[in-house]
Amino acid sequence: MAVTLEQARRVGYTCLKALLRFAFMVANNLVAIPSYVLYLIVLQPLRVLDSKSFWYIEGVLFKWLLAMVASWGWWAGYTVVEWGDDVKAVSEDEAMVLVNHQATGDVCTLMMCLQDKGTVVRQMMWLMDHIFKYTNFGIVSLIHGDFFIRQGRAHRDQQLVLLKEHLEKYYRSRNRKWIVLFPEGGFLRKRRETSQAFAKKNNLPFLKHVTLPRLGATQVILKTLVAPQENGTPAGGDAVIKESKSKGLQWVIDTTIAYPKGEPIDIQTWILGYRQPTVTHVHYRIFPVKDVPAEPEALTHWLYQRFIEKEDLLTHFYETGAFPPLQGQTKAISREMTLSNLWLVGIQSLAFLSGGMWYCIFQYFYHCLF
Repeated sequence: MAVTLEQARRVGYTCLKALLRFAFMVANNLVAIPSYVLYLIVLQPLRVLDSKSFWYIEGVLFKWLLAMVASWGWWAGYTVVEWGDDVKAVSEDEAMVLVNHQATGDVCTLMMCLQDKGTVVRQMMWLMDHIFKYTNFGIVSLIHGDFFIRQGRAHRDQQLVLLKEHLEKYYRSRNRKWIVLFPEGGFLRKRRETSQAFAKKNNLPFLKHVTLPRLGATQVILKTLVAPQENGTPAGGDAVIKESKSKGLQWVIDTTIAYPKGEPIDIQTWILGYRQPTVTHVHYRIFPVKDVPAEPEALTHWLYQRFIEKEDLLTHFYETGAFPPLQGQTKAISREMTLSNLWLVGIQSLAFLSGGMWYCIFQYFYHCLF
């Protein structure tokens, strides 16, 4: 079939736009990430003298970096509409966020939609696949204190021990409040067939839009971060001291991400922007942690129920284009999430100014030494 001139122009424009966006993203990374690292190196004396202030500043810089990633999608027209409970109401409390996982763009979507949730982004910890450690953002996540988990049965027990140690060492000492994890343990397209086979063997529901979650990381987080009196364990000794500083994990936020027609956005699309503007839909449901069972079998059942509910939510969304109303509501209420273009331009400008400043400093010392 012959290609018309208009079609050729459209393809050419899309390719040129993708090339320019990629060049900008590379330049953005080359100035923003080294600047983040260098600022924190210079601030190491503050870390010794006033650790709380150091991690506050690190959190602000971390939030700005995530906002830069969000801006790549925002300016391409990849926006977010939110449904369900309003998580801003618990943004200052400690919470565990459970998210379904379809593609690499899920992380970018969360980076965007959590930007306007108070202090959440700068005080959050991510659990992600260990492969992300070797990406351009890996050094940032390492410094921030995120946890990289290695998948596979051979590593599972060791990884859970390491996760517990990591939480005990870094979560409270760096004043973290939200912890984000993807309990399915991988992308939907990679795990769906295995999950369905497991469900059939164990007489569990057949799921198409999500997979059955894994218990390990969720159980470790609850055992480690829930205050003793919350899960029924008597508090005493050091636990009383810790409780005076923190109420412990208070909420579980069940988060469901839905893409129109079930076509997820991946990181390449987020960067290059070659897909037409797309609205991603994010549904929240908040559970008090006191209502979450601690015993493994009951917790497994509770977690399975959350993902069965996600299946129902996504089925309804794909059939109607909207999530169903919450219990007690007659009509589902959606909220359009917005970002300030002025603020995004401001932090991008600061990143490039910082890069220029560090370059001048290195040039000065180089000439002084040589």
